[in-house]
Amino acid sequence: MSTAPKTVQSKDSALSEKGLKAGSVGLIGAVVIGVSCIAPAYTLTAALGPTVSEVGVHLPAIFLVGFIPMLLVALGYRELNNAMPDAGTSFTWATRAFGPWIGWMGGWGLIAATIIVLSNLAAVAVDFFYLMLGQVFSDPSLAELSKILPLNIATTLVFIAVACWISYRGMETTKGVQYVLVAFQLLVLGWFAVSAFSHVANGTAFDATAISPDWFNPFAVDSFTTFTAGVSLSIFIYWGWDVTLTMNEETRNPEKTPGRAATVTVLVIVIIYMTVALATLSFAGVGDTGLGTGNPENQSSIFAVLAGPVMGPFAILMSLAILSSSAASLQSTFVSPARTLLAMGHYRAISPKFGRISPTFKSPSTATIAAAIAAAGFYVITRTVSENALWDTITALGMMICFYYGITALACVWYFRASAFSGLRSFFFKFLAPLLGGVILLVMFVKTAVDSLDPAYGSGSSVGGIGLVFILGMGVIVLGVVVMLVMYRVRPEFFRNFSRRVGN
Repeated sequence: MSTAPKTVQSKDSALSEKGLKAGSVGLIGAVVIGVSCIAPAYTLTAALGPTVSEVGVHLPAIFLVGFIPMLLVALGYRELNNAMPDAGTSFTWATRAFGPWIGWMGGWGLIAATIIVLSNLAAVAVDFFYLMLGQVFSDPSLAELSKILPLNIATTLVFIAVACWISYRGMETTKGVQYVLVAFQLLVLGWFAVSAFSHVANGTAFDATAISPDWFNPFAVDSFTTFTAGVSLSIFIYWGWDVTLTMNEETRNPEKTPGRAATVTVLVIVIIYMTVALATLSFAGVGDTGLGTGNPENQSSIFAVLAGPVMGPFAILMSLAILSSSAASLQSTFVSPARTLLAMGHYRAISPKFGRISPTFKSPSTATIAAAIAAAGFYVITRTVSENALWDTITALGMMICFYYGITALACVWYFRASAFSGLRSFFFKFLAPLLGGVILLVMFVKTAVDSLDPAYGSGSSVGGIGLVFILGMGVIVLGVVVMLVMYRVRPEFFRNFSRRVGN
């Protein structure tokens, strides 16, 4: 199938459509997919404990601080999408603003981060799948099946294959699946929060702790290092809202709907996080014993520990919610790397084969399958070589998230530099908001990179005295540079004629 650029009429008529099914997603559908990609049930159970261990009762303050750069960047993304609705998002926009080299690396950052997290989401889905079987059949030995490496890998590959198949069938199938899975996990999280507050009110909470205004004060955190560690974790928990922008060529009113969906998604998520965080702290406190959220034994999955005491016989619903959350996010997360690869293939930054569209489902065909193969390969290699390597790579995700979000936010500032001071609205949305958001995230990128040099950051593993998290995080970025240089030799037309390829 030919992938030659075909010009479409939009605010930037030089951009070209790629054959995706236009108008298949509305505002509500885009928000649902955005919430699904963030995976609040899975993210909260994994992030609440570690964040509490860093900042204690100031968890709500850190969640709010982490929300600020996400909102600022989302506003910049919205402006870029209004001017250039293109499925390549970070890749296309950074290329238009800064040229092919930075644009290519912006696309690489998004692809690498999402491929890595796809493997993690599949692994978490598998763990909770077997945990659910153990609960349903009242047989704890079934939950232990996930620790059998060959079975674990085989089941993970099945989960990835099913998610890939749903994503391959296009946005309408994706949207239908996500309505059910997202509604269920939000219902269970709401149930958990109401039950936790009820226990506090009835005097049956484990460590009833009164909500205090001090919880919302970020300046009360005891050190800047602790503060940045907490913010780094909170940035990760908001990551994924930009999936709403990668669907821009498939949404109704593509210039407006994706940006609005991104903003609404971030706002919905912060409300969910604050409600559940306050309920959890009020019920369990921040102690390091028993059910306390500061107990190191509880931090890998806080809901697995608290669901029973809070929800009683309905605790199994939380396991199902986390399973559905990770499975839903596994499927919706395919949207971003597939469409970024599609755009890179379409504009000849990589092989044009990645620009192919399924004639039946009007979805990225080669790109979706390639994303699944990459995620599966990454999981098999890291899980076989070292489980620490897998989890340290997940920890290193924060660097890649800050890297490509920061580049894209600053691309907004530079692209609109000529019109940024034409009015108050332009100044705030096209200049100030993305500038602040981008600078914050790039500062966090540098700070995380420096901190991760210490082997104590992450699992404690190191190579030559340098922390494994730093080696993996920077290694992925350096690998991107190497692949880009190879593409320069193989596909020089993109780098030499990028203005024609990406419509500058």
